Amino acid sequence: MYALVDCNNFYVSCERVFAPHLEKKPVVVLSNNDGCLISRSQEAKDLGLKMGEPYHLSRPLLEQHQVKVFSSNYALYGDMSRRVVQVLSGFTSEVEVYSIDEAFLNFSGLKWLTKGVDLAKYGQRVLETVRCHTGIPTCVGIAPTKTLAKLANRRARLHGTNGVLLLETPTQWEAALAEVSVDTIWGVGRRYARKLLDMGIDTGLKLANMPEHWMRKHMGGVVGQRLWRELHGQPCLEWNPAEWDDEDQLHPASASRHSVTCTRSFGRPQHDDAVLSEAVATFTAKAAEKLRRHGLAAHLVTVILGTDRFAPGAEPKTHTAVVSLPASSSDTTRLTQAALLGLRRLRRPGTAYSRAGVLFSGLEPEGQGQLGLFSGTAADRQRSQKLMQTLDGLNARFGRQLVRLAAQGVAKNAAGQVQQPSWAGRSAHRSPLYTTGWNELWEVR
Repeated sequence: MYALVDCNNFYVSCERVFAPHLEKKPVVVLSNNDGCLISRSQEAKDLGLKMGEPYHLSRPLLEQHQVKVFSSNYALYGDMSRRVVQVLSGFTSEVEVYSIDEAFLNFSGLKWLTKGVDLAKYGQRVLETVRCHTGIPTCVGIAPTKTLAKLANRRARLHGTNGVLLLETPTQWEAALAEVSVDTIWGVGRRYARKLLDMGIDTGLKLANMPEHWMRKHMGGVVGQRLWRELHGQPCLEWNPAEWDDEDQLHPASASRHSVTCTRSFGRPQHDDAVLSEAVATFTAKAAEKLRRHGLAAHLVTVILGTDRFAPGAEPKTHTAVVSLPASSSDTTRLTQAALLGLRRLRRPGTAYSRAGVLFSGLEPEGQGQLGLFSGTAADRQRSQKLMQTLDGLNARFGRQLVRLAAQGVAKNAAGQVQQPSWAGRSAHRSPLYTTGWNELWEVR
């Protein structure tokens, strides 16, 4: 049996943990650069605020109803997510983090530890413990497969379930499938949903009642066959854990990683060469740190510059330049040199850019790459490796990006205090870094 634990309105719930007076009040969280609405409390949903709605368009309604607005605070959300997963790890040894606010639990081994365990009560314990230890409300769906657990979790949000729903028998999950639209079944994308609706298959139960060979023929071969078996209580999806990166985003495990990237939108358009160079150097350093943590090195450095996507004109809005290294590297200094070379090739004087980024590809395990005639001696490589280990060690101990290349720049005010760089994105409503910043720790008086 699998359980899917889904945090309710996760970003809003994280903000409410440290501002309990916002309970029962409308709250929204904005995306990067304060672009659009990405998380809403139930009270905000009831006001008609839509997911993904641009902030500048929804502002009149937000102000009319005095909705509390937060800029996204991913450092806080990532830390809260880790705390939730830590609590979940106390209930089973197998936890698959599916996204920042969802995790699957494998309950298959419970039958060997506890005879006659009531899974519904066990799920209720999970829900109550997460709420008690972290303050985050959740819903729990339990079923024989991950697809049915996803369905159970969706149904658990309905009134009268106490946030937990167990679909243990075919009768139970068939009744649930009969009540949901086919386009809400996990694994049915938009294209297949349109196709199924055109065929008159409009509920999950109608889809499950189709023959297995029909699913294989019309739903993508093996993928459709797996979906059919999942809907009939036969688990066949892989256990696929993910991991957090330095930006508190989830990615597949390093074994399946083909590229490493770091991109950002600017708070306002930038055309100054020095500012763009500092931004690209900063993104390169962050991406290089990811490379080293996964024990990888890159052959290719791609620099990305983007102009305003909504500006009139037919010319491309995104421009890239690729720099090939003579040998793969994870050294921040070498990768920064390559990135700045790509920036010089790419930048057009007088053009204002609204976003930039760096992508590393051609990845291979560090230390196992093909050497070139001009790739340096073994002593050079050892010296570079030791320098990067020292750099990462200092930053891990004393704070992220505390020790950096001069090319990344350090913006300070007249009092000598470090300021946000001029290219930083907008975050006018960001809450403090309650759990991840020494200067912004939560105060209890």
